[in-house]
Amino acid sequence: MLCPPVVNPATYSPRLFERLAESSNEMWRAGLGGWSDYWAGAVGRGATPWGVATDAARYWSAATRREQPEWHSEHEVVLECPFARLRDFSAGTRSKVVPTLVLPPQAGHDSCIVDFSPSQSQMKVIRAAGLKRAFSLDWIGATPETAGTTVDDYLAFIRRSIEHIGGPVNLVGDCQGGWLATIYAALHPEDVHTLTIAGAPIDFHAGDAVIYDWVETLAGGKRDLAFYRWVVERGGGVLRGEHMLNGFILIKPENEVAKHAQLLSRLHDDGHMERHRAFETWFKHTQDIAGAFYLWIVEHLFTNNELVRGELEIGGEVVDLRRIKCPLYLLAGEKDHITPPAQVFALGDFASTPADNVTTRTTSGGHLGLFMGGEALREHWPPILSAVYERSRAGADRPIAERRARRQTVRARPAIPAP
Repeated sequence: MLCPPVVNPATYSPRLFERLAESSNEMWRAGLGGWSDYWAGAVGRGATPWGVATDAARYWSAATRREQPEWHSEHEVVLECPFARLRDFSAGTRSKVVPTLVLPPQAGHDSCIVDFSPSQSQMKVIRAAGLKRAFSLDWIGATPETAGTTVDDYLAFIRRSIEHIGGPVNLVGDCQGGWLATIYAALHPEDVHTLTIAGAPIDFHAGDAVIYDWVETLAGGKRDLAFYRWVVERGGGVLRGEHMLNGFILIKPENEVAKHAQLLSRLHDDGHMERHRAFETWFKHTQDIAGAFYLWIVEHLFTNNELVRGELEIGGEVVDLRRIKCPLYLLAGEKDHITPPAQVFALGDFASTPADNVTTRTTSGGHLGLFMGGEALREHWPPILSAVYERSRAGADRPIAERRARRQTVRARPAIPAP
C-alpha cells in the first residue's frame, strides 16, 4: 500500500504563495461582510433571540441540504454503457439540420449542468438556435467495476454515439468535455462538422494556470504522480467525487466563503434561497471518476501538456491537432480561475482551421457560468449557436450514403505526421 506522500512547502511556486495569501484576505473579508450584513438585517427586523436561533437553523438546513440533481428538458436515453449514456433532446423532430452532440464536463459532478434548470439550459439554447437534433452525453459515476475505464473507452463511446446519431455532428465540449471533443476531432475529423469548446484547456500550461501550479506542487516539483496514485488507491481505484469537489474549493476557497456569507445575509430572500438550493443540489452532489482515466489526465495533459506538444498518443495513434480543419467556436471566461482564456483559445493556434473560421468570445464571468450562467446563455451561446446553425443547414440534406462514403475516404488517408 502506498504511503501518503509528503508535500514539501519549498516546492510551492511564488505565484501559489501569492494566491494563498490573497485567498486568506478575501475569505476574511467575505466572512466578516456576511456576518455584519446579517446582524444589520436582524437589528432592522427587530429580531428576538428566538428569531436568531430560527435563522441559525434555517442557515444550517440550507448549507447542509443535499438532493439528487435532475435533467429538466424533455428527452430520452437512447444508448447506454456502464460509464456513459446518450440522451436525445430532439423530441421527435424531423428537422434535417446537422445534429449537435454535447460533451458535458466530467469533474466529479452530474452532467445535467448542461440542462441545469428550466430557465438555465444549454440544451434549450441549442434547440432554440434551430439545432433541433440535439443530443448530450451523460457521464455515469465510476464504480469499482468501472474504475479501469480509460480515455480509449470514452472515445469509443463517443464514436458509437455519433454512429447512432448519424454523423458528422456539431461537437460541443464543456471543460473536460472540450478537450475530449478536441481529441476526438483530431482522431476522427470526418465525424465533426463544427467544433465548439467552452472553458476547455487545450494548452494546459498557458495563462495564469492555478491548477498547473497545484499539480507541480503536489508532484513535489517533479513529474511524480505518487500523490495522485495514493489518492486513487485510497478511493479503492477511483477518485472520490468529494475529493475533486474539495480540490476545486481549495483552488479558490474565498468563493465558498463568500457564497455562505451571502446565504447568511439573505436568509429571508426566498428567491436567493431557491437559487442557492438549486446550485448546491448540483455542486455538492458528487460522483466518482475512474482512477485509470484520472491518472492518465494528470500525467499526459496537466503535467506533460502532450496535447499541444504533439506527443499525445491514443491507441498507437498520435493526436495531431493539425488534422482539425472544421469551423471552431471558442468560449472562455474572463474570470475563469480553472481554465484561463489563453488555454481555450490555444486551439485556434494549433488547428488547421483558417483564421476567418475561428470565432472567439469571452464572458465577464468565471468557469461554471460558461455552461449555466445567465450572461453566457443570453449573450454568448445564442450567436455562437446561430452561426453553427447557418453552417448546419448547408449540406444537411446530403444523402446518408454520401456522408458515409466521405468518412470512409477520409479514414483511408494517411495520418499527418506529428510535429
